[in-house]
Amino acid sequence: MSEVAGLRVQRLAFGDVQTAQRWDAFVLGCAQASFFHRAGWMRMVGEIFGHTCFFLYAERAGRIEGVLPLAQIKSRLFGHSLISLPFAVYGGVAADTEEAAQALEVEAQRLARDLGVEHLELRHVQQRHADWPQQDLYVTFRKEILPEEEANMLAIPRKQRAMVRKGIKNGLISHIDKDASRFFALYADNVHRHGTPAMPRRYFEALLQEFGPDCEVLTVTDAQGTPLSSVLSFYFRDEVLPYYAGDAVAARELAANDFKYWELMRRACARGLKVFDYGRSKQGTGSYAFKKNWGFEPTPLHYEYCLYRRDTVPQNNPSNAKYQLLIKTWRRMPLSWANWLGPHIVRNLG
Repeated sequence: MSEVAGLRVQRLAFGDVQTAQRWDAFVLGCAQASFFHRAGWMRMVGEIFGHTCFFLYAERAGRIEGVLPLAQIKSRLFGHSLISLPFAVYGGVAADTEEAAQALEVEAQRLARDLGVEHLELRHVQQRHADWPQQDLYVTFRKEILPEEEANMLAIPRKQRAMVRKGIKNGLISHIDKDASRFFALYADNVHRHGTPAMPRRYFEALLQEFGPDCEVLTVTDAQGTPLSSVLSFYFRDEVLPYYAGDAVAARELAANDFKYWELMRRACARGLKVFDYGRSKQGTGSYAFKKNWGFEPTPLHYEYCLYRRDTVPQNNPSNAKYQLLIKTWRRMPLSWANWLGPHIVRNLG
């Protein structure tokens, strides 16, 4: 690993608990860092999905000044890449000093060339390199959680607020689940109807185990206890990030999806949290419109690339026309087959 002016870039070793704790302490205090910079993602990406991880950190005089979690994905269908971070909406460099940020990026580029990848992808929230090729497809939605529950209700635009009240009127109930069983059943069925493969169930169980109280499942049922809608959320500092979700077909008529997110916001307010991060959406999609209807304004995400063995930014997403036939075929596949085959495909999507 490289060293310049006393600043040394090193790679976090799997099983190095002491350094991982130092890494996480840095992430917690770094303004540029997100939940997806936590060291626990090495286990998720490495153990669950089998990708080689390169979690880089810049250290000087025994103090970490920056981190950059990377993983290599090799796929015949989706290409060969080095990404910060697969399966994450945020990533890229998180550093206290520009010197550390630059050192990490230089090391990432050297590593990308040595590995022979087609491209290096850094998923930044704030733009770092205006001259690098960009992916301008995604935005994020973040909004302040107000101190009072009723103030948060009134901040929801009228039509969407009516849907929340409809869920309340229908007698829906929210529960915090101890495991991912009810969540996974709803999630897997939901993504299957949309024609996309599901993450493996063991991934969600591993998330709950790895991140403990900072990872939580909220499930909405009707008065009889039938699961209708569920969301797996991450907690980081004073923020809540609903990340994976699923709904039954009956959820739409009962407004269970709207009630679910209101319950998550209401509970976050009661915990004293300050930010509701609705996460990433592709522009022009249903999820984009749904979040706008909640009164959230989009902020562009800056996915920046170094291209080595390709000429254009990759488009490995459902909006790409070349995947439409696969999506239609997936929808017709029996759910049991999709749940068996899905993890083998989704591991390479990143």
